[in-house]
Amino acid sequence: QVQLVESGGGLVQAGGSLRLSCAASGRTFSSYTMGWFRQAPGQERRFVAGIWNGGTESYVDSVKGRFTISRDNAKNTVYLQMNSLKPEDTAVYYCAATAVGITTSPHLYRYWGQGTQVTVSS
Repeated sequence: QVQLVESGGGLVQAGGSLRLSCAASGRTFSSYTMGWFRQAPGQERRFVAGIWNGGTESYVDSVKGRFTISRDNAKNTVYLQMNSLKPEDTAVYYCAATAVGITTSPHLYRYWGQGTQVTVSS
């Protein structure tokens, strides 16, 4: 069982930055693939970034060069550094964990946090 708790969301102006954190419980954190997803009102939950247990990173095209995912296995924490934020980045951001491996499908992530709201004003 893995429990995930996100933090770091908030309101920021376009062009600003935020850093999301996701703290995980459990002793096997380092073995999980960790992902960040987001869901805007009326839209489905979509993959944003992922980091596999070997450290390989993946990003959706719309955030490449602006967002960076990282993990600290000693702290059981995964981060999402978001720079040059745009109004279209506004959404609830979710942290998720899977033992499946390399996947961007939300259906294959077993554990989810409660979400944190990110609002980018123009």
